[in-house]
Amino acid sequence: MPALDYADMTLDELRPHLAEALAKDAAFDGWSEKALTAAANRLKINPAIAALTFPGGAIDMIDAWFETIDAAMLAALPPEQLSAMKIRNRIIAVVETRLSLLAPHRESLRRAQSLLAIPGNAMKTTKLGWRAADVMWRAAGDTATDYNHYSKRAILGSVYASTLLIFVNDESEDWADTKAFLARRIDGIMRFEKAKAQWTGQSSERFSVSRFLGRLRYSTSR
Repeated sequence: MPALDYADMTLDELRPHLAEALAKDAAFDGWSEKALTAAANRLKINPAIAALTFPGGAIDMIDAWFETIDAAMLAALPPEQLSAMKIRNRIIAVVETRLSLLAPHRESLRRAQSLLAIPGNAMKTTKLGWRAADVMWRAAGDTATDYNHYSKRAILGSVYASTLLIFVNDESEDWADTKAFLARRIDGIMRFEKAKAQWTGQSSERFSVSRFLGRLRYSTSR
């Protein structure tokens, strides 16, 4: 594959390439100007141009990195592959695929989480979590436009965020502890929905946001 010509790219075109490179340097220098300069030099991009690519600073860099994870997840899971799965397995697949993409950069993810946990970044953190959940649900084939559209994303966003907190410190082989944690969260709501369906005749694959969020609140990571 021929080398990319970054000199002819617009800032928007440079953004994903720099974000991917930044994920390597952020593990050592944080999501900082120093990390951005190192990434730019490695790609032979003028650091001054690179700085213009992320006018929002560290949070903008993290945002761009997460966008590359969205794109890579979609590329790794074509619709025909996901459509052959049950809904539970689709959700497991999209989350675990994201984890596999984040795995080489867990220290960068940990540093990103620390920045996003700052109260002043709460609104941006919420938007990023919502976007990740939306991308995952759309990949899983969700087309809901009613209340379920919002409840599903709120639920998956909560599950994904809590799973990432386990993931960054998971030293088990092939992150078995994280996968078990994720499976328990998904299985818990599926069991509830199956029981509810026997009473109401509704599909076991539909979610009840209030009950599920309640379960998240009182559940543990055991």
